Amino acid sequence: MGILTHCVLLFLFQHLTSAYDFKEGLDNGQYAFVKDPSLNIEKRSADVELFQFDSESSEHIRSRRSADQGDCKSLQGFDTKLTNNTHTYSFNDLSGSVSLAWVGDATGVILALTTFQVPFFMLRFAQSKLYRSENYGKSFQDVTNLINNTFIRTEFGIAIGPENSGKVILTGDVSGSLGSRIFISRDFGNSFEQQDLPFNPLMQITYNPRDANVLLVIGNTNELWLSEDFGENWRKIHDMVCLLKWGMDSNIFFTTSLNGSCNDRGMLDLRRTTDYGKTIKTVATKIFSFGLGGKFLFASVMTGTGILRRIHVSTNQGEEWNMAQLPPVGHEEFYSILAANEDMVFMHVDEPGDTGYGTIYVSDDRGTVYSKSLERHLYTTTGGDTDFTNVTSLRGVFITSILAEDGSVQSVVSFDQGGEWVPLQKPANTKCDSTAKDPDKCSLHIHAAYSTAMKLNVPMLPLSEPNAVGLIMAHGSVGDAISVMKPDVFVSDDGGYTWLQALEGPHHYAILDSGGLLVAVEHSAQLIKDIKFSTDEGQCWHVHQFTSDPIHFTGLAVEPGARSMNVSVWGYRDSLLSQYWVSVTVDFRELLTRTCEDQDYVQWLAHSDDISDPNDGCMLGYKEKLLRLRKASVCWNGRDYEVNKQPTPCLCTLDDFLCDFGYYRKENSSECVEQPDLKGHLLEFCLQGKEELLQTRGYRKIPGDKCEGGTQPERKEIDLSKRCVSDLLGPQELLMDGHLSSSAPIIVTVLIIVLLAIIAGVLIVKKYVCGGRFLVHSYSVLQQHAEAQGLDEPLDSNHIQARNMADFHDDSDEDLLE
Repeated sequence: MGILTHCVLLFLFQHLTSAYDFKEGLDNGQYAFVKDPSLNIEKRSADVELFQFDSESSEHIRSRRSADQGDCKSLQGFDTKLTNNTHTYSFNDLSGSVSLAWVGDATGVILALTTFQVPFFMLRFAQSKLYRSENYGKSFQDVTNLINNTFIRTEFGIAIGPENSGKVILTGDVSGSLGSRIFISRDFGNSFEQQDLPFNPLMQITYNPRDANVLLVIGNTNELWLSEDFGENWRKIHDMVCLLKWGMDSNIFFTTSLNGSCNDRGMLDLRRTTDYGKTIKTVATKIFSFGLGGKFLFASVMTGTGILRRIHVSTNQGEEWNMAQLPPVGHEEFYSILAANEDMVFMHVDEPGDTGYGTIYVSDDRGTVYSKSLERHLYTTTGGDTDFTNVTSLRGVFITSILAEDGSVQSVVSFDQGGEWVPLQKPANTKCDSTAKDPDKCSLHIHAAYSTAMKLNVPMLPLSEPNAVGLIMAHGSVGDAISVMKPDVFVSDDGGYTWLQALEGPHHYAILDSGGLLVAVEHSAQLIKDIKFSTDEGQCWHVHQFTSDPIHFTGLAVEPGARSMNVSVWGYRDSLLSQYWVSVTVDFRELLTRTCEDQDYVQWLAHSDDISDPNDGCMLGYKEKLLRLRKASVCWNGRDYEVNKQPTPCLCTLDDFLCDFGYYRKENSSECVEQPDLKGHLLEFCLQGKEELLQTRGYRKIPGDKCEGGTQPERKEIDLSKRCVSDLLGPQELLMDGHLSSSAPIIVTVLIIVLLAIIAGVLIVKKYVCGGRFLVHSYSVLQQHAEAQGLDEPLDSNHIQARNMADFHDDSDEDLLE
């Protein structure tokens, strides 16, 4: 969940949809609990045809489940210990929702903001109450007086400062005022100061990730405001700002509109300031949207025709741009950054038409040259929901879903950072779903964000934690494809190679003590009084009755980072005239009384069957030995537990390489072969303003792969000594404080030279690589019929209704890592 000290958890439970709804505008990890007595979980039968996928087709799927079994009878007498460490707190107010925030790392401080609103004709009666806990939610103190009984705008949540700064911001609602009011705390919510704002915020106030005193926000008339003293003083640094993001080294990026409307997409300017607004530079024009991921700055840019747009990438904060070698998209399609780090980017490119799928491409280390990774990648047509999941508990592992031609959904996994995708192995303790066409050919299918968007009974997304090595918890079904019937909970202890059906039916779940403890509560229409827990990674489960008076359960609350031993069960009880919130916190620390010692850990080789096999376990160029807690050990890892990794480099093989663009892997093969329609064609692209010729045998090394020696397929980029400039960004028209750059005449001359070269026929056998078009066929078979029909541009898609993007992103090109 990122840095624990600035993680905010705001729990949203929606009874009618039985799902979590993640929306842009809230920080990652924010949710809210909402009372709704009309909980009605609908059972549905499978009525879709299923897609066959041979689960035995890949050599990478092997038997990996650990033989280290725990003893299900080893925890005798646990109920008394847990009963003595179960704490109940009742919130005696009329609130309909509650927001939670953990303030700091290992401080035990939680802020709970309850909200009650009643519309009355043209008026609204609203009330907020603020509670504070210093013991992980075992008890709370009403501190509403610290915010002068002001109603807090819950759509902005509780803004927690980065790096354990102890800073908190609450945004108040002041009726009849031209401005707004915030309450700021510098001491982990122990006290608050009131500050009036000269504007009304349009979004949650954001912190500089490297300096919590510096705040940034867009006002409701689209002006950009900045404070360098934690909200005491504000200054406007720009008008008509549409979107803002913090960049590296305190850079601020934002888009602006010259005509006064942010609806004029594709005509925005992307600007940057490195000194908090004292000087502002335009780094790109014709912007549709932009985003940041890892070291990469992305811009979606309209072409000269205004119909298509393409991705441009910068690795130096917008000083220089390269056109990404990706297919263009039209108004009905979108780009989506699925994942990005310092090494590479996973990019989804939407298929033209209302298809509900697209293609995943993976980049080189410059974010410029892309290879096709997975076709028919499932994505809602609104661009809002995909099952793409980064398994943080084991490097290189990603899980997602594809849409079969018959409309069924199939889960696939990659263990090598997108190089190859295979089905998930069928758990040994399960049988194929009754709807499966072939019981001998079925696999596990994981429910993720797409299932929640489809209103299936899936209360939790897949869960993994970096410090819980190899562990994944997820809802799923076993068959030919994802079933719409009631899902079960599955657990993997080896990063997704093998799975175990751990619990029947849907549950809310959490990982505690770095994987040493798993907890779960059944997701049911019935009143709840039990919590389940496991000390052996989901093989054995025990039941603890946390209350004798059952509650309407709404969700679990656990401190981010999976190091805590406390879990809070949230819900409400009915009284004669109202309902009131209840939080029951169970402290498992007294259950695991013994601190883990050296003998409690066992050496484990990631991505391997046999730790003694010298040829096993190589993934992304190196082996990685780790120490993991034995399943049979019932002990406490502790907050200071760190994953012990011992990497060893491997010899290079073809598995360490992606297929270069213009090449692809046939199913069940590691060999890259040339696309038939590209044989004999020159492969060229524009890089840092120079035209490059690619000479390849079909392979390029996976970014971040650390293999040495061994197989080294030849790949060369040759400088053709020809200046090439994309006309999409207009980087030569950059502005510094409103004045034209002195380099504009030089650039115009270069553009004229390039245009004359094109007219002279220098690029007759090429495809307008850098002048606003590029060799589409080199990178995607999605557009392979364009040339056959005599079209210069890729085929346009059918017109569909405008996408409702507001609930999911700031715009249709946004699913970006912050």
